[in-house]
Amino acid sequence: MRLTVFWDRMNQQFGERYAQSVARDHVMAQLGGRTIEQALADGESAKRVWQAVVATFDVPSTLQ
Repeated sequence: MRLTVFWDRMNQQFGERYAQSVARDHVMAQLGGRTIEQALADGESAKRVWQAVVATFDVPSTLQ
């Protein structure tokens, strides 16, 4: 998954402003206690991070 696709899905799921807040502030167990921003900065793939988002939040099947 490309990073642009990841952010498009994040924006569709949460809205542009809230997506940035979730990425910056929400610590996720599936990401080893890191935020989305931290995981991406540490080199996690966008696909892996998106899978963690899907596992954590109620993401509609159309975005999975």
